[in-house]
Amino acid sequence: MARRIATRTVVAVMFGVAALLGAALPATAATPAPAGVPAAKLAALQRDLGLSGAAVGARLASQADAAVTRSAMLGMLGGTFGGAWFDAATSRLVVATTDPAQRGAIRAAGARPVVVTQGLAALDAVKDSLDAHAGSVPDAVTGWYVDPASNSVVVAATDPAAARAFAAEAGVGPVRVERVTQRPRLMSDLVGGEAIYSEEQARCSVGFSATSGDAGYVITAGHCTDLGGTWSGADRTPIGPVTETSFPGNDYGLIRVDSPAWTLTSQFAGQGRQLTEITGSTEAPVGASVCRSGSTTGYQCGEIMAIDQSVNYANGDVVSGLTRTSACAERGDSGGPFVSGTQAQGVLSGGSGSCFLIFQGDTFFQPVNEILADTGLELLTSGS
Repeated sequence: MARRIATRTVVAVMFGVAALLGAALPATAATPAPAGVPAAKLAALQRDLGLSGAAVGARLASQADAAVTRSAMLGMLGGTFGGAWFDAATSRLVVATTDPAQRGAIRAAGARPVVVTQGLAALDAVKDSLDAHAGSVPDAVTGWYVDPASNSVVVAATDPAAARAFAAEAGVGPVRVERVTQRPRLMSDLVGGEAIYSEEQARCSVGFSATSGDAGYVITAGHCTDLGGTWSGADRTPIGPVTETSFPGNDYGLIRVDSPAWTLTSQFAGQGRQLTEITGSTEAPVGASVCRSGSTTGYQCGEIMAIDQSVNYANGDVVSGLTRTSACAERGDSGGPFVSGTQAQGVLSGGSGSCFLIFQGDTFFQPVNEILADTGLELLTSGS
C-alpha cells in the first residue's frame, strides 16, 4: 500500500515529444495494450524499436515469459548454465548450456537450447579478474562484460590494442575486443529543469520509491547523491537528506523522504502525468526491450545489450555490475528509472552519444535488485 503523506508525489517526471506520439501511435485494436503500460510508453516502444502496436503487445508478453523462464533455467541448470538472451526475431528465450543432455529440458521450458564450451561461471571468473585490475585500466578501455550470445568476455575500447594489453595485464585468456568511438559519461547536470536538485543545484532524476519500516526513500544515482546534503523536488520543496551513497564501484544513492509535503508511491510519471504502476522487479534478459525516463528527455526506449558490465567513465570512475541498453539519455536524466513492461530494472548511471544526434549511443543502469539486496530496502510496488 502506498504511503500517503500529503499532496505531492515522488515520481520520475518526464516531458517531450512522446506525449504527442501517444496520440499519433496508439496500440492497435488487434493487440490490447498490456495491463499497466500507458499509451505513451507503448508509443515510445513503437517509435524507438520500429514496431507496430500489435508487435509491441506481443513482444512485452513474450519478454515477461522469458524473464520467468530465465530465472528457472538458472536454478535448474546450475553449473552447466551458459547464460540466456531474448531473441526478438523469434520472440523466444535462448538458453546456453555446456551439457548437451539438457537440451530437452530447455525445449520443454519453451526456450531454444544452444550448446557452448564455457559456462557462465567460467566467463564471470574472467570478468572478475578484469574487475580486480580496474584501478589500472587504460583510458581507452571503456568497459567489459560477459556476452552469452558469443560465449565470451568482451572488452570495449576506443583503441583495440589497449583492450588486449588490459586483458594481458589481468592475466586472462583471449577476450573479444569491441571497438567503440566514444567514452561513456555520467548523466548528471548543473542546469535548471523539472527534476530533483541538490543544495548545489545539481539536477538529476527520481528513480524508484522504497521503504524500510515506516521510513520512505527515493532511489537515484550515486554520482548524484555523492554531493550529499538535502535534496529538493522540481518546485524546490525539500524532500530529505542523502542517507547512503555507493559510488564509484556501484552507482546508487538513497534520499530519505522526511518532508510531509511529499507522497511516496509505486508509480512513475510519463508525458502529461500519465502514470505507470511498478508491479515488481523481475530482471529482463539480454535482448528484451526496456524504456527509461528522465527529467531531460522523457520516455526513451531500446533493448538490453549486456548485463553485469564494468564501465570506465571518462572521468576515471569505474562502476561494475551495470546493464547496457540502446536507449539514449542526456545530462540531467541520471537516476531515472528503467522499466521493462511494469517491472523495475534499474536507475540510469551514464552513457555515450546523444538523443539529439544520429549516433544515439548507449546507456548504463544500476540494477535495482542489487540496490535492494545491498540496502535491505523493499521496493514500493502496486501490490505493497
